[in-house]
Formats: sequence, structure tokens, C-alpha cells
Amino acid sequence: MKSLLTSWPLWALLSAGFAALTAIFAKVGVENVNSDSFIRTIVILLAAGVMIYVTGNWQEPSSVSSRSWFFLVLSGLATGASWICYFRALKLGDAARVAPIDKLSVVFVSVFAVLFLGERLTLPNWLGVIMIAGGAVLVAYRA
Repeated sequence: MKSLLTSWPLWALLSAGFAALTAIFAKVGVENVNSDSFIRTIVILLAAGVMIYVTGNWQEPSSVSSRSWFFLVLSGLATGASWICYFRALKLGDAARVAPIDKLSVVFVSVFAVLFLGERLTLPNWLGVIMIAGGAVLVAYRA
């Protein structure tokens, strides 16, 4: 059981499942409110605080390097921009069409990881990236 809880595929699948629920719940939630509502951000902050407390993973901010601070702040800004764009798209479009386009982030991460992090992808990996891109477009396509 412990090895299951330290398995990255489990956590990645849970992330995908919660992301799917995010789209469905948000689509209903933004029907009669501004898509840039601060409500979900407050809930996320509270949930993150509870998770850190429950798991005992609190880390003193002073123990974090300035380089890590810089990139975590950039990550937070990118997350905020992503949320604003995603929820605006959900307000304007169908969840079943918005979510696949949002998942093109998988394609972007793969390309950025190769370009900026020096990671390497094999031919089968690249074929998968291409299929994800094609699949996202096909799911979002309205005939």
C-alpha cells in the first residue's frame, strides 16, 4: 500500500480525475457569476493549508532558496493566468470542447521540457505527443 501512495502514476491519475471534475463543477459554477470569481481561489488556499497541516509538510519560508522562490512565484503567476483563461473559456464554451484544448498543455510541457530542461523524448514519446495534440483537436472540433 505504501508503494502505491508513493507512485507517481497514481497521483497523476488522481490529478486528471480532479481536473475533469474541476471542469464540470466550474462550468456549472460560472453560469451566473463572473468567470474570474475569487471564490475558488479562496477554497484552493484553504484546501492547500489543510493538506499541509494534515500531512505535516509545513516548511519554513526562510528555508527556501531565492532561486526556488523566484520559480515558484513564476509558477504561481502562470497558474493564475491559466485559471483565468480556463474559466473564461468555460464561461464561453462547452466543457467537452474547452477541456481538451486546455490539455494541450501536455504537448506544450513536452516541447518546453525538451527545449528548456534538456529532457529527451524517444520516437514513441513524440508519437504520443502528436496523438495527444491530434486527439485534443478532434475532441474539440465541432462539425
